[in-house]
Amino acid sequence: MDPLSFLLEPLQYGFLTRALVVTLAAAVVASVLSCWLILMGWSLMGDAVSHAVLPGVALAYIVGVPFSIGAFIFGVGAVALIGAVKSTTKLKSDTVIGVVFTALFAVGLAIVSRTPSQVDLMHILFGNVLGVTDGELWQVLILGSVTLAIVLIKRRDLTLLAFDRTHAHVIGLNTRFLGALLLGLLALTVVVGLQAVGIILVVAMLITPGATAFLLARSFDRMLVIAVAITATASVAGVYASYYLDISTGASVVLAQALAFAVTYLAAPRTGLISQLRRRRRPAVQPARQAS
Repeated sequence: MDPLSFLLEPLQYGFLTRALVVTLAAAVVASVLSCWLILMGWSLMGDAVSHAVLPGVALAYIVGVPFSIGAFIFGVGAVALIGAVKSTTKLKSDTVIGVVFTALFAVGLAIVSRTPSQVDLMHILFGNVLGVTDGELWQVLILGSVTLAIVLIKRRDLTLLAFDRTHAHVIGLNTRFLGALLLGLLALTVVVGLQAVGIILVVAMLITPGATAFLLARSFDRMLVIAVAITATASVAGVYASYYLDISTGASVVLAQALAFAVTYLAAPRTGLISQLRRRRRPAVQPARQAS
C-alpha cells in the first residue's frame, strides 16, 4: 500500500473521521492542562476527578440529559468535597483524594449495576469514540474551545500560581480563585476527554503529555508546545493504529502516548536514562586515562 492510500483509506469512513477529530481535540486540551497539573503536583487530583464523574455520567444516561452535564456537576462536586474534608480534618491531601474518588466511583458502579438500561458500562469506562455522533462532536469542540480560551487568557496568572504561590499572593493575585479555576478547568477537561477514551484512560491524557514534555523542556512555554505536539502526533498515530491493527481506539491512543514517554525517558538529551548513565560513567573513565 502506498503512503497516500495508507493515510486516506481510514478517512473515507465518517465515524473514523469524527473519532480522529474528537480524539485530537480532547488530547490537545488535556495536554495543555497537564502541564499545570504536573508542575503543581496535582496528577492524583486528575485521577480522582476522572473517576469521580462516573455517578454523574450514569445518572445523566438515566434521566436522558447529555452525559457532560452530569459529569461536570460531579467533577466539580468531587473537588469541592475533597477541599471541604481536607480543610476540616488533619488528613493529608492524597488520603482525602483516595477516599473521596473511590467512594464516588463505587457509587457510580452501583448505579450502573442496578439500573436496567442499554448503556454499556465498557463504553463509559473505556470510551466509545467510534460511536460519536455529530452532536457529541460539536459538544467536545465547544467545551474544548472554552477550556482552551480560559487557559490562554489566564495563562500568566496560572503559571505564576504553579511556580510560586506565595509570590502570586503577595502581588495581589487571588490564589484561592485561581486554584478553584484550575480545578474547574480540570473537571471540564475530563468531560471533554470522556468521549474519546473513557473514565479510566482519560487520566493518561491528563498526565502523560505533561510528564513527557517536562523531561524535554527548559521553559514552561516550550513545555506547552512540546506537550501539544507530542499528544497530537500520538493521537493521530493511535487512531490509525487502531484501524489497521483492529484494536480499541482509546487504548491505542494511550499506548501511543505511553510509548512517547518511554522513548523520552530513555533518550531525552539531558534527563534521559541513557544520558544519565553516560554522565555517571564519564568521571570514572577520565581519572583512569589521566593515571595512564
